[in-house]
Amino acid sequence: MQLQSPAPIESSPLHAVEVPDPIVGQREVRVEVSCCAVCRTDLHVIERDLEPMKSPIIPGHQVVGVVDQLGPNCKRLKLGQRVGIAWLRHTCGQCRFCTRGRENLCEFSQYTGYHADGGYAEYATVPEDFAYEIPDGFNDDIALSPLLCAGIIGYRSLKRANLPKRGTLVLFGFGSSAHIVMQIALHGKCRVLVVTRSDSHQKLARDLGAHVSVGDVRDLRGEKANSAIVFAPLGALVPQALGALDRGGTISLAGIHMSPIPQIDYDRQLFQERDIHPVTANTRDDGRELLRAALEAGVKPRTTVYPLTEANRALLDLKQDRIDGTAVLTVAS
Repeated sequence: MQLQSPAPIESSPLHAVEVPDPIVGQREVRVEVSCCAVCRTDLHVIERDLEPMKSPIIPGHQVVGVVDQLGPNCKRLKLGQRVGIAWLRHTCGQCRFCTRGRENLCEFSQYTGYHADGGYAEYATVPEDFAYEIPDGFNDDIALSPLLCAGIIGYRSLKRANLPKRGTLVLFGFGSSAHIVMQIALHGKCRVLVVTRSDSHQKLARDLGAHVSVGDVRDLRGEKANSAIVFAPLGALVPQALGALDRGGTISLAGIHMSPIPQIDYDRQLFQERDIHPVTANTRDDGRELLRAALEAGVKPRTTVYPLTEANRALLDLKQDRIDGTAVLTVAS
């Protein structure tokens, strides 16, 4: 499913096309795709909230599949091995960020489904060093695929939120990332509050164990959190999230794109050492840690399955908040 020109998803801009099978380069592997979860970042690429880096482009960066071809000098992966492909595709390994363990800030980073074709296809390639080996215990490709971006970014957001042991966490927005993060936080005996406008998302949060699930921050009735994560790409939520924090609390901003943030009142919303931590992509260590944490917590993503050829419909449902959990595209064998 290829994007030839950015456009609103309402116009069904992805087209089913036949293209040559991708050819692997040095230290790359080719993956026969089983499924690919749908991400709001795909929507930002398609609708040009993010400036195009490759055109035409095959989106998709939450890929599960099997290695079916090894490029020259591959040493780690094997033919037939199940792997995951995620958003982060390349870093230079030599800049001041890479050498300090902060490869997510590499100025030369590249991303799957953005700089290079992604997983809305029967085959995808990835540098061997950026493919994730799937730990034993993940038997369901469809349930695994949302972990490869929603899970990873959610996990990094949780780390950036500085949630203390058995602390209170408030989540703004309850989409794909949030419903994974909440399960990890609950496993750690934390108290989780959810603020989301969608009635169905409120119900899903309650079903998954949220202590409080409401449609407006005022319905928290003054309860204060140690940490907050803003998943919804709405800048107007940032002052609200700061207002929900206790003294010394931290808010992390999970989106790759966000609408403008309104003026913040220093005395009421930042004073008393409240911190704001934006999240930029992830490191590969984040991904490996997330997979271990999800196994330990027994995370079970909620998924809605669509055939690959219905990618436009899946993305429109995502945009219109009609999906509880994560949409996953399956590739017919």
